[in-house]
Amino acid sequence: MAMRIAVLGDVHGNLGALEAALAEIKKQRPDRIAVTGDHVFNGPRPAETVERLRKLERDGGSIVAGNTDIAVTDFDFTAAFPWMEQAPSSYRAAAEWAHDQLSDEQLDWLRGLPNERRIWSDDTLVLICHASPGSITSGLGTDLDPTVTVERVTRTDARVIVCGHTHVADMRELGRKLIVNPGSCGYSFDGDPAAGWAMLTIPDATEDADDGDEPFDAAMPEASLLRAKYDAETAAEEVSARGLPGDVYRAATIRTGRLVR
Repeated sequence: MAMRIAVLGDVHGNLGALEAALAEIKKQRPDRIAVTGDHVFNGPRPAETVERLRKLERDGGSIVAGNTDIAVTDFDFTAAFPWMEQAPSSYRAAAEWAHDQLSDEQLDWLRGLPNERRIWSDDTLVLICHASPGSITSGLGTDLDPTVTVERVTRTDARVIVCGHTHVADMRELGRKLIVNPGSCGYSFDGDPAAGWAMLTIPDATEDADDGDEPFDAAMPEASLLRAKYDAETAAEEVSARGLPGDVYRAATIRTGRLVR
């Protein structure tokens, strides 16, 4: 039988968005659930988000770390945002606030997350990462130079690369590889504030096989990019009420589904 993997990521402490996506996922009854990192930074409910993700992991979910998780756990802003000479004070304030909301146990759980997870379905390897194979900060945006994209995706033998980081939903084939980015569950930049997630389907290796002499070429994995509606206005109001530097922009981003800064 085909394997179905539900994918979400970039929750960013937005518990309402996470719960909405998981409710839709539950209806679809996937075989596995994968989460691509950036769990708590910027959003209003970091502690509750971590607890929901820990439960998901106990139930068999495959969860990896994102770059902003490093900022929250250890204030290593250079590692989290290497493209910046110095992280803005608004970033530092949001990371410190989220850190203070989390217990030592929750912080240790975030620190202990791997950067990558792998799922096998027959002979098909699926790589779960945050930004790109081997990196939590170098993403696979659609605006990359094609040679850079090729260099990044060929760091792995995986047939399917599941990633996040860009906050823009994207699905594309590159040769025999499929790149699946569900967009952001809780902090979207692509114009749709609804919680982004995706359903990846890995065909059974025996599907469509025949008894001919030609080598069997397995069907290509497929994915659907999906959205779960939730009360983004309430999440935005929670962020605004917090009163941290930059919260007015964070709230507008949650409300509109576009990066406001």
